[in-house]
Amino acid sequence: MMGKKVYVEAANTLPVYDECDILVVGGGSAGHSAAIAAARAGARNIIIMERYGYMGGDVTGGYVIMVPKLSWYNMSFVRGLQEEWFRRLGKIPGAVLGPRLDQIGNTDPAMINAWRAIHGCVSESKPHRLVRAVYFDPQQLKIELDKMLLEEKDNIRVLYHSWGTKPIMEGNAVKGVIFESKEGRQAVFAKVVIDATGDGDIFRQTGTPYKALADSHTRSNTTALVWRIGGINWDLYYEWQKANPEASAALRKGLAAVAGYRCAPIPSNRNDICWINNWHANKDCAKIEDMTETEIQTRKTMRDVIAYLREACPIAFRNAYLYDIAPQLGSRCSYRLQGEYVMTPSDFAFAPKFDDVIAWHSTICMINDCGPVEIPYRAILPKNVENLLCPGRHLSADDVAIDWLTLIPQCIGTGQAAGVAAAVAVMDGTSVRNVNIKKVQDILVEQDVPLPRNEKTDPAYTQCCEEHQYGLYTELAQKARTEADALQNYRQW
Repeated sequence: MMGKKVYVEAANTLPVYDECDILVVGGGSAGHSAAIAAARAGARNIIIMERYGYMGGDVTGGYVIMVPKLSWYNMSFVRGLQEEWFRRLGKIPGAVLGPRLDQIGNTDPAMINAWRAIHGCVSESKPHRLVRAVYFDPQQLKIELDKMLLEEKDNIRVLYHSWGTKPIMEGNAVKGVIFESKEGRQAVFAKVVIDATGDGDIFRQTGTPYKALADSHTRSNTTALVWRIGGINWDLYYEWQKANPEASAALRKGLAAVAGYRCAPIPSNRNDICWINNWHANKDCAKIEDMTETEIQTRKTMRDVIAYLREACPIAFRNAYLYDIAPQLGSRCSYRLQGEYVMTPSDFAFAPKFDDVIAWHSTICMINDCGPVEIPYRAILPKNVENLLCPGRHLSADDVAIDWLTLIPQCIGTGQAAGVAAAVAVMDGTSVRNVNIKKVQDILVEQDVPLPRNEKTDPAYTQCCEEHQYGLYTELAQKARTEADALQNYRQW
């Protein structure tokens, strides 16, 4: 079989657009957080480039407008810049919906009943308790993310409509990035580069190890194009579901039959609007063919889905209409780093402790009842490459664990840590590989990030984990701990 044809591009001289200390490639939740955290940690010469004209990536462009599992029992584990988003949006009428921080862990049956209609706001395990899960308006968040950058305008330069495409290498060290824009191909040189593209667009070209698509039985092995429906009544839909369980189950099957792929309505920050999440199986969000098919197939079936909802549940969807379509593809997983530490299900089943911990997050993993797990700095540190950090949904994990680590909180948490680490390395004159991790951790705690075993962290966090055994009381965790090999057979659970 003949190989693909190739075209040999002639050598070219590119203009240097700018130089900086820290270059962040990608303005999604990881990249934006990295830039903000670096500036607040003392860095003064930062560039962030983003291919679209707004920050936020999947949250603002892909309409992932719900952030789950920010708390565990009565403690708010995911804080820092993630919680700042909602603190800022909370000042805008109607911009956010979810249990308040002072309500998390509440087991009052009346409160549980009040929030049960909103997915993710009540724990799956018993006793049922309120969970910090927040729904938000993506347009208001776009504005707020820009405002955060403007507050650091003396330290951060923003390059919108600029697509970082290739690392500039000197041996095994990254010295900058080539990017494309309406002004043509240009270069930016930097002391530290943060690849926050989500698909490893930069690190994949450095020679560092990486893996492709996640396990085919997980959520991460699907793509989506989210869209929203207006003119609905979510409260009535929830009551209809409770009163008609058989019809509700039939509706879910009917939606899949009409669309040709699994899809489901999910609440939003407004009772009259819901979003339609979808899961196109065995699709890679970094492959042209898969991305194109996801976009076209989803739009092709939108009118049919709305018509079906109007007929199947008129009490809630009688006046439903297409409100809007997310401006960019919903990305879950494509390429992922295989860095200095690779996270696996063992990290959720055994609650290991890491000296280089940079995030301590409650997650969506049922092995440990969605309890907090430590993410080490080495999970964003590539092998065999210098001057590069790789936070976000392409962090270092195996094909099962990645499914629990690609959500917005983990992108923000690892992004914030990468920004602080880059700032400390630049200011101390060290490499990111040899950065003073204790100093990084102390700054993160000062930035409202709880970290275990740090003297500045409220000891109530550790007390909560110890009191509840780090969530390892579940049957899944017990099975994993007694049969370690079962971790490799997660799909049968």
